[in-house]
Amino acid sequence: MTLNRFAAPALSALLRRTALALVVITAPVAAAADGHGIALYGDPALPADYQHLSQVNPDAPKGGIFSDGQVGSFDSLNPHILQGRTPWQLRFIAYESLLGRAYDEPFTLYGLLADSVTTNDAQTEVTFTVHPDARFSDGTPVTAEDVIWSFNILGQEGAHGRYRTAFSKVTSLEQVGERGVRFTIDAPDRELLMILGLRPVMKKAQWAEDESAFFRSGLETIPVTSAPYVITDVDAGRYVELSRDADYWGADIPFRVGTNNVDVIRMEFFGDATAHFEAFKAGELSTMRETNAARWARDYDFPAAQSGEVVLSEIPHQRPTGMTGLVMNTRRAPFDDWRVREALIQAFNFEYLNGIINGGAQPRITSYFANSPLGMQPGAADGRVAELLAPFADDLLPGAVEGYAFPETDGSARNRAGIRAATDLLAEAGYTVDDGVLTGPDGPMQIDFLLEQGSSEVQSIVDVYVEALKRLGIEASVSVVDDAQHKERVNSYDFDMVYYRWGLSLSPGNEQLAYWGPDGVETPGSRNLMGADNPAIPAMIDAMLNAESQGDYVAAIRALDRVLTSGRYVVPVWHNPISWIAHDARLTFAADRLPIYGDWIGFQPDVWWFTE
Repeated sequence: MTLNRFAAPALSALLRRTALALVVITAPVAAAADGHGIALYGDPALPADYQHLSQVNPDAPKGGIFSDGQVGSFDSLNPHILQGRTPWQLRFIAYESLLGRAYDEPFTLYGLLADSVTTNDAQTEVTFTVHPDARFSDGTPVTAEDVIWSFNILGQEGAHGRYRTAFSKVTSLEQVGERGVRFTIDAPDRELLMILGLRPVMKKAQWAEDESAFFRSGLETIPVTSAPYVITDVDAGRYVELSRDADYWGADIPFRVGTNNVDVIRMEFFGDATAHFEAFKAGELSTMRETNAARWARDYDFPAAQSGEVVLSEIPHQRPTGMTGLVMNTRRAPFDDWRVREALIQAFNFEYLNGIINGGAQPRITSYFANSPLGMQPGAADGRVAELLAPFADDLLPGAVEGYAFPETDGSARNRAGIRAATDLLAEAGYTVDDGVLTGPDGPMQIDFLLEQGSSEVQSIVDVYVEALKRLGIEASVSVVDDAQHKERVNSYDFDMVYYRWGLSLSPGNEQLAYWGPDGVETPGSRNLMGADNPAIPAMIDAMLNAESQGDYVAAIRALDRVLTSGRYVVPVWHNPISWIAHDARLTFAADRLPIYGDWIGFQPDVWWFTE
């Protein structure tokens, strides 16, 4: 069995850092101030004449079939709408944007469909110039009109919520000359100007006869896009196959050199995690990402691993932990009382569960931005963080200013200290136990956990947790539904508690409003699943977006981290400071050029390649 362990990547780059009317302006596009790329802070690390991204092998050979597996199903090929279930990878491999992200820098974008990007001094305008060679897979040119149509269609009802916040902030969108597109926003926001360059660009003419069809899920319409891969085969609910476009327009532009090396990407779907893993062991899949330390140590000694046909790679990263765990829906009682939420956190026996599921090997998530320089610091807030929080003293929960930490148990199954603490908090919130049933202002406390079929590890976590809640007199139940029902109920916030994960980056920005901003309290389809509705949250996000220095930016994120963590919205579980990836021994990557984001560079075939 071959085990590869790699050194941690450096983090020095971190501190650098309603449809709109079409208006055509015949004046030439202004000279690009930002030019070939744009960084949130400072200048792009790569010069204007760069030859390739730093994490790639520019001489990587082309060829091979990459087979990826996942649990679930699909009934749509459009990842940009709310309706239907779409393989999430299609967002990254079947579509292109004006700019592309370099994952060896916290937040820097380089030209892709656009060959230049310009912002004004006030940071309220951004102009992109479409690359003259950009083509869709059918050979037709990508035009400024396609860019404008794509932005407008993604701002309409029925499009995914991830696009709606930016749409609401754009005050004008205009064509400038033959190939230029200029966005104007309602307030200075460099990060938002950058995000506009990451919106997918689609072919307007494909939907010209019936634009409403764009919002209907289905497998009949294969999207015409400009990406390196095109969908070539689909079997409903079983697999989607994409092939590298031999005539791809951008194969030789610097951003694409050394990338998109495999010939075919095949996404296979399985009914449960066991079938998924067995398919990998049998050689039907190219990679397997493991998230459980105990399984990584125990289950990867199968024949293909012993013979060297499968390699085990441990790849470090310096991404924030994000937040993973059981989310409490504060839109409904009893989760609208923070004391109840804290009681539920106290009743969760993390150390015991970590021991039986992970062998005690995985650290607990301690805050949303932990494992990075952006995470809140231990103890009381001070300096700029304290200044930012001070105006919201009346809105903050205990621990936001003075410091908050999740409880630690002794690792025993009973968790007596946690149950006692939970009982006291529930009593303070007005709950008493009557004939073994916890009863409060709204009657008996009942909690239902919404789980998706095939989530066996989550089921194990919840099963142990349910028994602890029953000791408190809580009537706890579990609803296991298929992925379609799960998506529908999550999007409509129809749950008490649900397991969820927010992945966070080293350059948080406008997406934070979609994650926990006030619009998501009522608007369906947001990622504010908990219904967080504290005025300090949008205020900290605003301070982050308008920070004039790296120090102020970090302080605002740390203040946001304090508000979210002390809000007690999620019962957190564990995280992986190392990515565990088992893969075909012929599949390799540039181990000496690991970026700060570790292995997760959008999607593995982006920079991996096959060797004989």
